[in-house]
Amino acid sequence: MILRIFGKSRSNRLIVQRQYGVITATARQPCFYTDYGVPDTVMGRFEMLSVVMILFLRRTSKSSESGKQMAQEVVDAFFMDIDYSIRELGVGDNSVPKRMKKLAGMFYGRLERYVRCLQDRDLEQLAIALAQNIHSVEADPADMAELARWMLANADHLDRIDEIVVETGMVSFLVPESMETGRV
Repeated sequence: MILRIFGKSRSNRLIVQRQYGVITATARQPCFYTDYGVPDTVMGRFEMLSVVMILFLRRTSKSSESGKQMAQEVVDAFFMDIDYSIRELGVGDNSVPKRMKKLAGMFYGRLERYVRCLQDRDLEQLAIALAQNIHSVEADPADMAELARWMLANADHLDRIDEIVVETGMVSFLVPESMETGRV
């Protein structure tokens, strides 16, 4: 019995690592930074990783209990990765919790706003939200129109995937260059 517990834990860890790897690989696609207007900065990469995580969480919110549990573990991996990145940037140990709290607040604020726009299929408001979060309040939403369309296409794609794909950590995303057929 004890071996089954350890085996399951290792299996879950591999599933979570695989899924988080797909999420980060998607967020790191060069076209987001060269063609979609996301700045190639630490915060730009945080914003793009947040966008992909939000798409993933939107899908897994409709999952079975095991899918939701796996999603929570992916979120935990996301925040552990952010914590590690903050430390690698040289932020002192005493400042890390404060920065993590701020970034978590930013992430969950974006989650609520982006999901609402996706549910309403409101590309205009989604582009406005993306422009404000990725650039600034004064940014032109037209600069984020392609990213908003990509998000909506992915939301539709993720809505069509089977639950077993979620539970096994095999969720894939459409890649911008070939949204019609490509996946990461």
